[in-house]
Amino acid sequence: QVQLVESGGGSVQPGGSLSLSCAASGIIFNLNAMGWYRQAPGKGRQLVARITVGGSRNYADSVKGRFTISMDNVNNTVYLQMNSLKYEDSAVYYCNVEVYSGLHLVHSWGQGTPVTVSS
Repeated sequence: QVQLVESGGGSVQPGGSLSLSCAASGIIFNLNAMGWYRQAPGKGRQLVARITVGGSRNYADSVKGRFTISMDNVNNTVYLQMNSLKYEDSAVYYCNVEVYSGLHLVHSWGQGTPVTVSS
């Protein structure tokens, strides 16, 4: 079973920066990817950024050029650097891990960390 411990987040003014990190522990075999999703009040959970163990990255269009995802493969830790934050970036951010179980991908989620962008 995978445990995820998130850190970072908090409150920041528009245009500011924040960083998130998420460390995965437990029985981790066949790791495929790690990523970040977010959920704003009244909205569904959406992908923010994702990185595979091979280094392939994909980002939501709304964060391209502002957010950067990276991963420490040795320590199974994923980072999200968020720059030029906007009001609409305010949400609860969830860490996600994808692990193969046979041919199936199993997703594990962190507890979520809030990010608030306000003046």
